[in-house]
Order: sequence, then C-alpha cells, then structure tokens
Amino acid sequence: MRQFGVRERITYHLEENRTIYVFTTVLFLIGIVFGAIVVNSLSLTQKHDLYTYLNQFFGHVQQGEIANPSAIFSQSFAHYAKYFGLMWILGLSIIGLPVILVLLFLKGVVVGFTVGFLVNQMGMSGFFLAFVSIMPQNFILVPAFIIIGTASISFCLKMIRQQFIKRTSIPIFPQFLKYSFLVLCIGSAVVVASAFEAYVSPVMMKWVIESMV
Repeated sequence: MRQFGVRERITYHLEENRTIYVFTTVLFLIGIVFGAIVVNSLSLTQKHDLYTYLNQFFGHVQQGEIANPSAIFSQSFAHYAKYFGLMWILGLSIIGLPVILVLLFLKGVVVGFTVGFLVNQMGMSGFFLAFVSIMPQNFILVPAFIIIGTASISFCLKMIRQQFIKRTSIPIFPQFLKYSFLVLCIGSAVVVASAFEAYVSPVMMKWVIESMV
C-alpha cells in the first residue's frame, strides 16, 4: 500500500506538471545547443588559449597531480548544494521565476559548451574524455536540475495564483512542505554525483588520457 501510494503521488506530480517538465526540458536542450554554437563562434586565439589550459590540466591528471578526492568531493557537493538551494529559495519568491529559467538555461549552456569544445578540438578522443569526465555525473545532475527547476516553477505559479487570483483557496503551507521535501529528496542526488566526480571521474580521465598518448 505504501509503495502504491508513493507511485500514485509520483504519477500525480508528473501529470500535474507535465507542461512545465516539457518546457524546462526543452529550455535545457536549447541551452545545450546554444553552448555548442558558442564554441564555433570563438576566435582561433580563444580556442588556442583554452586548449593550452586543457593540455596543462590533462598533464596534471596524467601525472596524478590533482586535488585530493575528499577536497574535490567537498567542493563539488558545496557547489551543487548551493545551486539547488538557490533554486529552492527562488521558488519561494514570485520574482524568482525568470531567474530559475535562466539558471536552467545556463546549466545547459555549460554542458553544451564543455562537450562541444572537447569534441571540436579533440574529435573522438574529446568525446570519450567528455563521456567519462562530464557525462556520468550529469546523468544524475541534469534530471535533478530539471525536477527541482520544475518544482520551483510550479510552486512559484501556485503562489502567483494564491496572490492574484482570490478564488483559489488552496492552503499554501502544505504545498510548501511538499515542495521542500521534494527538493530535499532530489537534492540527495548531489552526494552520489559529487562522489562520482571526486573518486571515479579522475581515474577514468587518467585512463583515457593515457590511452591517447
């Protein structure tokens, strides 16, 4: 009964916010495309400078001269937790709605630019490098960003209805508790993503870089 109840709530949540999920997913994909396009708009000097920096970083990875995994984990966890926390706070404010959309778009731009630059400069080697260093944690983070972004937008819209459409009599506090609980549950994915980024990605990156030499 409990499992059925959880499944039923998830189904209801998806049905209730289906339009927002489609919108946020499309917005994120547009950000990825835009990030890839930005790569082609860079000048040769800018590409050269970025590639030189990447080569220096790859050299450090190959020699094992990277930060301690526990330090990487702490930095990654703090970064993603702040990002999710910011989206949660913005969801509590009516004026936070456009900022949430901008954050989702920018996340897509970063992913698209990073993968696009590696592939543009290194071909298939860059693709494999992006696949082992960037994509695995993003397989967790991207759905989490979309879910939290959708929940934040949904709560914003409920507050707008509550504020400006007096006919709605839905109590806002229970909605706030549901919203906060969802963000907390999905936000726990940050632990898994940060652990992968700290302890698994550097090893896989080193393996790919050594195979390229």
